[in-house]
Amino acid sequence: MMKKIFSITAIVLFFSIQTAFAEPLGLPPVPIPADNPQSKAKIALGEKLFNDPRFSSTGDVSCATCHDAAKGFADGPLKTSEGIKGLTGTRNAPTVLNAAYMKSQFWDGREPDLEGQSKGPFINPVEMGLENHEPILTLVRADRTYWKMFRKVFGLKKKEALTMDHVAKAIASFERTIISGDSPFDHYYFTNDKAAMTPAAVRGFNVFLEQGRCVSCHTVSQTHALFTDSRFHNLNVNFNSISGGVKALARRQQQDKADGVDLDVSILTDKAVAELGRFVVTGQWRDIGAFKTPTLRNVDLTAPYMHDGSIKTLEDVVDFYNNGGVVKAGDPVNSFQSGGIRPLGLSDTQKADLVAFLKMLTSPLN
Repeated sequence: MMKKIFSITAIVLFFSIQTAFAEPLGLPPVPIPADNPQSKAKIALGEKLFNDPRFSSTGDVSCATCHDAAKGFADGPLKTSEGIKGLTGTRNAPTVLNAAYMKSQFWDGREPDLEGQSKGPFINPVEMGLENHEPILTLVRADRTYWKMFRKVFGLKKKEALTMDHVAKAIASFERTIISGDSPFDHYYFTNDKAAMTPAAVRGFNVFLEQGRCVSCHTVSQTHALFTDSRFHNLNVNFNSISGGVKALARRQQQDKADGVDLDVSILTDKAVAELGRFVVTGQWRDIGAFKTPTLRNVDLTAPYMHDGSIKTLEDVVDFYNNGGVVKAGDPVNSFQSGGIRPLGLSDTQKADLVAFLKMLTSPLN
C-alpha cells in the first residue's frame, strides 16, 4: 500500500486549472472564502511563507517545522511539537491535510478559519515566540522577493499597505491546496472497485459502520467522505488529570479570559487549562473536556494520536474505544464524557480488521 500524499506541485497545478479537473476522489469541492480567492501566485507565496523559519524569534522554526509534509503534515513521533529553544506546548500538532474542510481550526475550534489560525503560532511563546507580528511585516516589506510577490498577488502600491491579513490570506490559500483523497477506500466505496481493499479492510469497514460505531463522528456520505463531523466530544482522554477540581479550574479560566489573558498562550502553557477543551472558547459546561473530531484520512501517517498525543498507535486507539474511553478496562470515566462513548465488545480479529481499514485511508502520491 502506498503511504504518500498528493504532491504540492500537482495540487497547485490543480488550482490553476480547476475548471478542467475535479477534486480528488472522495472529497467535495474545497470551500474558498469570497474575500480570499485562490490564485497560483498566491498559493506559491503562501508556500514560501509556510516554510520560512525567519518568522520565529530564533530564526529556526517555521510552520513546516510542526506540520512536516514528510510526516503527513503533522509532527510525529512527538506527542507535542518543539518550538523555539526546544519548548513544548500541551497539544499534539494536528495535520494540515484537509484542514480546508474543517468548520473551525485548532483542537478546541478557537479560530473559525485558516486565515485566523495562521496568525496564532507566530506570537505564541512556546511555538515561534515573536512578541507581535511586526517583525514579520518588517521582513516581508524589506525582502525584495517577498515584496514583488505580495505586490503581484494583492495589487499593493505601497509597502505600508502590506498587513498581517495579507500574510494570513496567502498562507491559508496554500493550506487549502493540502488536500488528499483518492485512497484505496475511495476506490472501493465510490467506484465500486472491490479489489481496492483487502478482505481484512473490508471487514474492518463493516466494523467501522456497525459495531464500532466509528462513523457516528467520523462521517461518510454517499458522495464524499471527510471522516469528521467537525464537532467536539469528551472522550475521557487524560481528563482524570483535572477531574478532581474541574469546576474551580473552569471558573478560574473564564475569569482569566474576562481579564484579558491571551487564550492561545494559556492553552499551550497551562496543562490543566488545556484539558478543558472546547469550554475555553464557549464557556459552556457541556463543552468541558471536548475536543474536535480529527479527520481519519492518512491517519496511519500521523501518530501519535488524540489532542495530547498520548496514544501511540492505531491499535492502542482501537483498544481505547473498545474499552469505553479508557486506556485500561475498568479505569474511571468522567461525568462529562460524551454519551456515545461506551465499551464496544470487539474481538481481537475485529480490532485488527478495523486497523487494517484505517490504513486504507492513506492517499497515493500523484
